[in-house]
Amino acid sequence: MPYEAPTHTVERSLRATTGAKVIAGVDEVGRGAWAGPVTVCAAITGLRRPPAGLTDSKLLTPKRRDALLDVLEDWVTAHALGHASPEEIDELGMTAALRLAAVRALEALPVRPDAVILDGKHDYLGGSWRVRTVIKGDQSCVSVAAASVIAKVRRDRMMAEIGEQGDGIADFAFAANAGYPSPVHRAALEQLGPTPYHRLSWSYLDALPQWRHLKKVRRSEEATELENGGQLGFDF
Repeated sequence: MPYEAPTHTVERSLRATTGAKVIAGVDEVGRGAWAGPVTVCAAITGLRRPPAGLTDSKLLTPKRRDALLDVLEDWVTAHALGHASPEEIDELGMTAALRLAAVRALEALPVRPDAVILDGKHDYLGGSWRVRTVIKGDQSCVSVAAASVIAKVRRDRMMAEIGEQGDGIADFAFAANAGYPSPVHRAALEQLGPTPYHRLSWSYLDALPQWRHLKKVRRSEEATELENGGQLGFDF
């Protein structure tokens, strides 16, 4: 399927209007999964010509994503990953967990960015970061597209490794579904119940009477304040 290649238009605009020199593109993966962390990648690319075929990871086949990762990790100026665990998602809620993962990624970079391009229309980062939100930034912005591919492949590989463990975890086929609710995943949940890698505050447990008692309710006042202060609302 043809698509337009991402450009440095937003990066150049930020340089011109804010004086930013170091700009990081940020994208997440795993927000809608039932198991595993939410993962954020922050990538600094400069204004060099991107590798051929770079675009939003969702538009690429797994084989193409894997091949592109090897090129990207050598091509980018710098990149870092941040994760928020299922336990942190349950405690904080998704908005605050995304913020936590993004801050971890940004703070792991060798240099603090002057500005951040965030995929989507909502700024879940906030705080002291200078943020430019871009709808479909993973398709239009080079740095965000690079972050998209790196985050997707790395999290998929992480979930595949989790799926190789014993104690029935292989039955969830995490290598194939990356923690998203595929038919195999749903069937394993109904039969075996959630694993230590599942998000236990989510509504899928409401449809599993035999496991409903495991559902967690967020009680932290700090978490509630963070969630209420965020700008995102998600349907789980």
